Amino acid sequence: MRKSLPFLALVTCAIGFVVGLGYLFRLRFDAGDVYPEYSSLRADPLGTMAFFESLEQMPGLSVRRDYSSNNELPRGKDITYLHLAARSQDWRLLDEELFKEIEGFLISGGHLAVTFRPEIAQPWRIFSNSDDPENPERKTAAKPGKRKSKRQEEDAKRLLKRISLKERWGLEFGYLRLQPGVGADVGLARVDNQMQEDLPETLEWHSATIFTNLSSSWRTIYTRGTNPVVVERNFGSGTIVLASDSFFLSNEALRKDRHADLLSWWIGPGKKILFDEAHFGIIESEGVAALIRKYRLYGFVASLMVLAGLFIWKESRLFTPMFEPRREEFIAGKEAFTGFVNLLRRNIRRRDLLNVCFGEWEKSFRKNVRQTHTSAKYVQAEAVLQAHKSAPQDPGATLSCYRELCRLLKKI
Repeated sequence: MRKSLPFLALVTCAIGFVVGLGYLFRLRFDAGDVYPEYSSLRADPLGTMAFFESLEQMPGLSVRRDYSSNNELPRGKDITYLHLAARSQDWRLLDEELFKEIEGFLISGGHLAVTFRPEIAQPWRIFSNSDDPENPERKTAAKPGKRKSKRQEEDAKRLLKRISLKERWGLEFGYLRLQPGVGADVGLARVDNQMQEDLPETLEWHSATIFTNLSSSWRTIYTRGTNPVVVERNFGSGTIVLASDSFFLSNEALRKDRHADLLSWWIGPGKKILFDEAHFGIIESEGVAALIRKYRLYGFVASLMVLAGLFIWKESRLFTPMFEPRREEFIAGKEAFTGFVNLLRRNIRRRDLLNVCFGEWEKSFRKNVRQTHTSAKYVQAEAVLQAHKSAPQDPGATLSCYRELCRLLKKI
């Protein structure tokens, strides 16, 4: 029991850590502040979740979020695509393919509603003068004596295919700084309705962005002074509306200053409404988890987890007792040759070696010697031993005497 206490304590701490971490993540995701501003997944004042969930409750409307990473818009009538909190600098130059994709969606009868992120001043330009299509000093060739790399060539081709919003649709961005102290809050302005009688007369505006150099195809809906901030244009059977502010769709605006008529006009006649979340970086990748949800492989995953647990348990706990070799109860003896070697390893002088061997033989076979000590062989053995004692000490003679004794004593 004491050996299992550290393991149980470790498991308990691990479970507590996982539960606490999950609770923390649930709090963050419920509040939604981990998502970008004006995302429909965000529940705090800077999100648009209230607008999304309000549309979900309305009968006859199909509302969903778009997490796809490809720049493709759906086709068909009665579709409203909401692209919220876009950056004006990103819309100054667009790829020709993207323009064609948007125009194809509009011509097929779609309704595109784009709001831009509130700006309190003109943002920094994200491209250099050489990248500005309206700059006459733009250069696309490499410097003399220096070859362009492959990446530079691809960037140059891509820039050549990009078209300005003014050239394609007849619209530009301008910036009129918000003056502190206007309205109840700092950085707040008033915009006026110009042509829609069923829309609010005035609105609170939180952005310094305005639209300039509009072509005759655009209709001005709201202006800040004489500067348009909400415009509309028809493309075939579809329409596109642009607003330089996104605050009127936020959770805070729907709680403090809600205009249902404006929201209804903003959605348009579409019955299928899509909120673009991909441009916020919220993209649904086709990973293992997505495949499990798509094909409902929950039981298969649970089975794999059970098998993995059983395998770990099997490796940590033995089902059969460990084999222990049985200890022998006896002590193995030694052979005669081993005893003889051990005898020789003792410090015996050479001249006493035969006497010791003969004495050991007499001790081992004392009974037999008493019965047969008068035999001729035994007498001969004693005579050989006595003759060896009186002879000069020679290793060869000692060996010959030992062999003669072995021959005589073997027959006794």
